[in-house]
Amino acid sequence: MPTRSKFPADRKALIAFLVLCLMTAGLVSTAAADGQQSPRSGSDDFTLTVLHNNDGESQLVNAGVGIEDFGGVARFATVVKETRRDARRGPDNGAIFVSSGDNFLAGPEFSAGLADGVFYDARALDMLRYDAISLGNHDFDFGPDVLAEFINDYRRPGKPPYLSANADFSAEPALQALADRKVIVPSTVIHEKGERIGIIGAITPQLLFISSPRGVVIDPDVAGAIQAEIDALEARGVDKIVLISHLQNVAEDLDLAPLLSGIDVMVAGGGDEVLANPDDPLVPGDVAFGAYPLVATNADGVDVPVVTTAGDYKYLGELEVQFDENGVVTGWEGGPIRIAGGDQPDAVRSSRPMQRKVVEPVAAYLDNLAANVLAQSAVALEGRRDPGIRTEETNLGNLMADSLLWQATQKAAEFGVPEPDVALQNGGGIRNNTLIPAGPLTELDTFSIAAFSNFVAVAPDIPRDQFRQILERAVSAAPAAAGQFAQVGGFDFVYDTSRTAQTIDGTTGAILTAGDRVTAIVLDDGSIICCDGNNAVVPGAGLTVATIDFLARGGDGYPFFGAPFTPVGVSYQQALAGYLTGPLAGQVTAAAYPEGGEGRIIDATP
Repeated sequence: MPTRSKFPADRKALIAFLVLCLMTAGLVSTAAADGQQSPRSGSDDFTLTVLHNNDGESQLVNAGVGIEDFGGVARFATVVKETRRDARRGPDNGAIFVSSGDNFLAGPEFSAGLADGVFYDARALDMLRYDAISLGNHDFDFGPDVLAEFINDYRRPGKPPYLSANADFSAEPALQALADRKVIVPSTVIHEKGERIGIIGAITPQLLFISSPRGVVIDPDVAGAIQAEIDALEARGVDKIVLISHLQNVAEDLDLAPLLSGIDVMVAGGGDEVLANPDDPLVPGDVAFGAYPLVATNADGVDVPVVTTAGDYKYLGELEVQFDENGVVTGWEGGPIRIAGGDQPDAVRSSRPMQRKVVEPVAAYLDNLAANVLAQSAVALEGRRDPGIRTEETNLGNLMADSLLWQATQKAAEFGVPEPDVALQNGGGIRNNTLIPAGPLTELDTFSIAAFSNFVAVAPDIPRDQFRQILERAVSAAPAAAGQFAQVGGFDFVYDTSRTAQTIDGTTGAILTAGDRVTAIVLDDGSIICCDGNNAVVPGAGLTVATIDFLARGGDGYPFFGAPFTPVGVSYQQALAGYLTGPLAGQVTAAAYPEGGEGRIIDATP
């Protein structure tokens, strides 16, 4: 693929470039007249290969059902080793290997480590020998203490460093101890072939709403925090600077680039986008989001390559960046390397150490879960994201919400709380991202669906208007896919996306615009909660809500606003398993859970 040339106009080379222009004015004029570029000395150039991935999310064995010949961290390890070795050949060639976060995720694979007393993801990351890793939102899903234990589980203390320029850990002793030891840092410098490469990390300011960081404080001024690190690195003479961020999608990095001066390369995470060029082979089912790389313009007016990969160890990104003697990017080329095995033409052998120490024990645990059949489903259960559980009612969403409502009702007396009227499950908490075919539902399926460490919780006496605002938050991003989209039990509701959407403060969660998309809320017993002739809630008693503790704490921006809630001692995965084997007696019927849902959520947009 062609190399993209750029005019060296950034501030790091301004003085040197002006001097060069004065010394070679005649040559430049002649070259311009001939339509050619002036030559540059190859001996002073340096090619840096940025190897990268993101969102591995504990998908250690393979890429999933139907695509078992792809992904897998043991195959990934082979490709990394061979590609990094090849990239470093030659005196003027170097390589760095980075991750843009979310290297583990709650689910059956992570549970294998909890059962065996081993963080298998940490073992895998240690063996892969990253140069730096950006913190991601899922790294905080089990809370700061588990994250600290995870990082401490590496056999090479402090290697790799975890990066975030906009996070303050001072209120979390375990993480602050890692920061004090320089294991978690805003940036790091890697030495390659006599060159110094600065790497800076950043994490989304939405962390409070989408994970469980507890006392970790995220600076919403992402650009300011990163720029301070760029300036500090440049003051030390570092002239090659890479950002690895987890801002939730590559669009955030494209918007960030114009605010940064001195940035050379940006590696995004969190969005699962596939960037590829026409000849790049993709995993079946993947569709390119855009070209590899995308290009943004920084505050200096200089083009910057922006890259990312789909997660699940399906690809290794390989971006070759050419720098001149002044640290100015003069071009780049690259693309994603598909991770394949089996009979695929680009198949690679699995790394035997990785296979033995990571993949095999995890696979054995998964096989045991898969052998335990909990129920039979007469219908396919829709757990895909878009269209699916993040955009509309689905039968799997209904099943999850009903399991919360049932479990909270069963536990109410034991925990001294009222029996719930309604149930809410966010689409983002349903993690399998597959259409589960009709047939057996196993314990493995319940872990894949309900992957996080969320507990069933009861929030009593939520005022009706506040409950409506919670639903306004749920549909605020519609029709776009969003994790806050609600799957519900115990009631039906109607919304209209042509009406005003709720907006919130991204840092505090305060409602900035109330929104009026929700036009009807009716309980299963026929009670009307909303709306009267003036589109207002009908006066009456508050509602007791069964949900998960993540949402009750304000996760996904749900405006519970500190309302008291009580976890009832059962995870949402356990609730789902218990509901399948208890009230449903091992049968998911088409009558109870029809494909396409049963009209609990109605989009009335004209």
